[in-house]
Amino acid sequence: MTISHQFDAGNITVIDASNPNDIQLAIPKDNASDFLQWFHFSLEGEIGETYRIRIVNAGKSSYNKGWEGYDVCTSWDRQDWFRTSSQYEDGELIFELTLTQSTVYFAYFTPYSNERHLDLLAWAQNDIRCSADTLGTTIDGRAMTLLKIEGNPSAKHKVWVIARQHPGETMAEWFIEGFLHSLLDEDNPIARNLLNSTNFYVVPNMNPDGSARGNLRTNAAGANLNREWQEPSMETSPEVYLVRQRMMLEGGNLFLDIHGDEELPYNFVAGCEGNESYDEKHASLESKFKESYMAISPDFQDTYGYPKDAPGSADLRIAANWLGDHFRTLSYTIEMPFKDNADLPNVVTGWSGERSAQLGSDVLFPIQETLKLISKD
Repeated sequence: MTISHQFDAGNITVIDASNPNDIQLAIPKDNASDFLQWFHFSLEGEIGETYRIRIVNAGKSSYNKGWEGYDVCTSWDRQDWFRTSSQYEDGELIFELTLTQSTVYFAYFTPYSNERHLDLLAWAQNDIRCSADTLGTTIDGRAMTLLKIEGNPSAKHKVWVIARQHPGETMAEWFIEGFLHSLLDEDNPIARNLLNSTNFYVVPNMNPDGSARGNLRTNAAGANLNREWQEPSMETSPEVYLVRQRMMLEGGNLFLDIHGDEELPYNFVAGCEGNESYDEKHASLESKFKESYMAISPDFQDTYGYPKDAPGSADLRIAANWLGDHFRTLSYTIEMPFKDNADLPNVVTGWSGERSAQLGSDVLFPIQETLKLISKD
C-alpha cells in the first residue's frame, strides 16, 4: 500500500499505514501559519481490499464543526468525484473504501488543479473579447493573472469578480469557470446584454502559491489574504496589493469575492451592513442582488448565513468590506458549502465542482438586475 501527496495541492502526513484496517493520517498545517483543514492524497493498494482511514487530528482543525455531516470527496480518475461516507468521532474523521481499481484519490473538496487553471486562462483568451494581464508575481514567482472581458469599449459599468483568496476553497474557481463559460457564450442572451454595457475584470485564483502548496487559507508567507485589504504589502501579500492597485486604477460598480464555508451547508452572501458608509442605497442594491439570485437559482438562499455585523463594526481588512466602503457600491462575499446544499442535497456528490460552476453561471442574472438599479442613480 502506498499513500502519496506529492502532486499539485497534495497535503497529508502518514502516521501509521502498516494495517489496512487502521490507517492513521494527519492533516499538516498551512505553511507559516496554524490553519489546518485541507487534505488531498492518493492511496494505492489491492483491488478488492477494504481500507479504513482515520484522520486522527481532525478535532484540532481550524473548523472542526465542519466535519459534522461531512463526507469525503473521492475519485478513481481525478475527473469524476463522489462522496465517501465518513464519521466524526472523538476528534477523528473516519472513513473506509473497498478498492475497485488499484488507485483512489481523496480530497477535502473537488480540487481545481493548476493545469485546469492554465487551461481556463488559455480557453478564455481564445475569445477576442477576453485578454489576460499579468499584474505581477507572487512570493513563489507565480503569475497573478487578471482576465478582462470587454464587449463594448465604451461600456459604462465595470464588474470585478475575484476567487480563491483562501486556496483550499476550490469551489470558488469552479464557480469562476461556470461564470466565464456563460459570460463568453455568444448564445447566452444575458451575457450578450451585459457585455453591451459592462466590462468584467476577473481574477480566477487570488492565491496560486497557497493552491500549489495545499494550504487551506494562506499564501506562501502565511498571510490570510482576506485580512490584508486595508494595508497589503508586496512583502507579505503581493496578491492583494497587485489586484487592489489595479482596482483603484480602474474603478468598479460591483464587486464579488467568491469563497467556501466549512460549516454551513448552504449557499449565501455576506455584505457590508457593518460599514460606517452603509446606507439605504447600499441596502437596496444588496436586496436586489439577493432577490434576483434566488429567482434564478434554487441553490441560493438568504435564510442561513453569517450573523450580520453591527453598524460601524465591519472589519475593513476583509475584501468585501473594504471594497464596499472604498467604492460605495455593492460588494458581496459569496459563500458555498464544503458539505452539501441542505435545501437540495445530492447523496452521491454533495456540493460539487459542477454545482459550483452552475451557481457561477447563474450569477449573471443578479449582476444584470443590480446594474439596472445602479444605472438609475
